[in-house]
Amino acid sequence: MSISEILEHREGGVLTLTFNRVERKNSITVAMYGALADALEQAAGDSATRAVLIQGHETVFCAGNDMKDFAAAGKPATADAPAPSNSGRFMRASAAFPKPLLAAVCGPAVGIGVTMLFHCDLVYAGDNAAFSMPFVNLGLCPENASSLLAPQIFGYQRAAEALLLGEPFSAEDAREMGLVSRVVPPAECNALAQAQARKLAAKPLSSLLITKQLMKGHQQQTVLRLMDEEGAHFGRMLKEPAAREAVAAFMEKRKPDFSKC
Repeated sequence: MSISEILEHREGGVLTLTFNRVERKNSITVAMYGALADALEQAAGDSATRAVLIQGHETVFCAGNDMKDFAAAGKPATADAPAPSNSGRFMRASAAFPKPLLAAVCGPAVGIGVTMLFHCDLVYAGDNAAFSMPFVNLGLCPENASSLLAPQIFGYQRAAEALLLGEPFSAEDAREMGLVSRVVPPAECNALAQAQARKLAAKPLSSLLITKQLMKGHQQQTVLRLMDEEGAHFGRMLKEPAAREAVAAFMEKRKPDFSKC
């Protein structure tokens, strides 16, 4: 599925997927999740595609789920194993992607805009990048295996600040914690990531595949199993008062009141 909100460009063995919804801060709809999942699933088996780069605009990467679309769909953005949603397909496709997966992040990266980065091999950030995982603040829990991968990458205390408090962190913080490979001016970020993707695409694909498998394959089943566990909690919590209050407050443009939740 190809849609205007996700641009696809293929050149030099690199598939570039660009969020193209800047007016809505590149928030992701159900259809966008489907397009991303389709692209990654197809790229995994396409011999002409040797690396994939996910990028946004130099002012914004991804503000997470589109809340109106999310509420209208009536389904949680989870990796539901029996009947995967579009979001679940995207999470699984990125976690299991066998080839180099890169991201270029400028401006806000929220929720899934951060957790997708845990499954990337290389992440480059503009110095204007601002990361946050406010799941608890929405009455929800982490997704995309972030409850495992954030403590592994950040260390437990930094992960607790990011996931329990939902506190935002900067591009330099992300580099220090190991999420980001390099921080550059926003105008240079996408070009740097593209250049790195092309370097990878020029290398022997078999060597890239085996090297990535050796580095990540040992815990892939754990990651996928945890996605299911997180998804079950996420789906249940989405129907509870705290999440309903958070969504209502967002729609009504007010501060949520969790005093009764």
